[in-house]
Amino acid sequence: MVGRRRHTRLLAVVAAVAGVAISIYAATRIVAFAELFGIFKDHAGVRYTQAEIAARYNSTSSDSRSPMVPKIIHQIFHNWHDENNDTIPAKWQPSRQSCLDSNPDWEQMFWSAKRSEKFIEKEYPWFLSTYKSYRYPVQRVDVTKYFVLRHYGGIYIDLDNGCSASLEPLTYYPAFTTDGGLGALSNNIMGGKPNHPFFVIITENLIRWKLNYLLPYVTVMLCSGQWFLTAMWEKYHSDLSPDGTVRGFADAKTGWKPLHRILMDMRPGADPWVFFNQVAGESWADWDYRILKAVGDHIVLIMLFMVVFICVLVRSCMKYRARSPTTYIEYQKLDH
Repeated sequence: MVGRRRHTRLLAVVAAVAGVAISIYAATRIVAFAELFGIFKDHAGVRYTQAEIAARYNSTSSDSRSPMVPKIIHQIFHNWHDENNDTIPAKWQPSRQSCLDSNPDWEQMFWSAKRSEKFIEKEYPWFLSTYKSYRYPVQRVDVTKYFVLRHYGGIYIDLDNGCSASLEPLTYYPAFTTDGGLGALSNNIMGGKPNHPFFVIITENLIRWKLNYLLPYVTVMLCSGQWFLTAMWEKYHSDLSPDGTVRGFADAKTGWKPLHRILMDMRPGADPWVFFNQVAGESWADWDYRILKAVGDHIVLIMLFMVVFICVLVRSCMKYRARSPTTYIEYQKLDH
């Protein structure tokens, strides 16, 4: 009987310790996940509003900078129902045309599903099998963005984003993405010079990050989407040394600097947009998007709950131990 009680207490202690360990691990993963959303600290890099970029470009003072980004606008449309039909849906025609009209001297590169795959096959054959194996078609759209910017440079613009002005002022920033002011960084608009270490880091980590997280939205976002992009953004800055070198790019030139985040905050009272506008998007979002959005909107409360849960669990274990002292059995020699 005593042995059974001791075994029960041992199982309870083991279960409690395991629960604490799992809770601590879950809390650390939540903290790491929260860093993608800039909850505890702002994202790395230099943040500019669109108005600040325009003002700097239009300044009458002499500007010693030289444009670094090629005048190329990349846009992607993969028809997931008929890859032989490259016609852009009517709802996105005005936004696309606005970019053509605002930048008449820029080269326009349009990437259909077939053209994207042929590009990967020709320029990055080591990635072709991964490209074809993505479960969700939007993932192939995401990775195409990264590879065309790595190879050609220029500015990528989602079809649900239009242009309100010339993009010339953005050509002075060697690599940039957009920041909604809340949450992860965005991959709807990005730009930079060819073979910038940032785009190399992105594309070289895609295979390692290709996992199945069961939930469609999570899988897309962490394998190729905005959460993945934000993680690579932070990685670039953690690999960037004060002397201007980037870890892993020993043969590359020095002089690399923090990247730029262009603010595209849609909340009331936010800084006005100068270069871009937006129409309806998120056509690929799945059912779990609403769940994850709710989690993201209450991530701080969830983390506080985890901390309180761990504290309560530890205290309960301590009380249980205090109420259950070890019982010693007197040894008696048996007569034979």
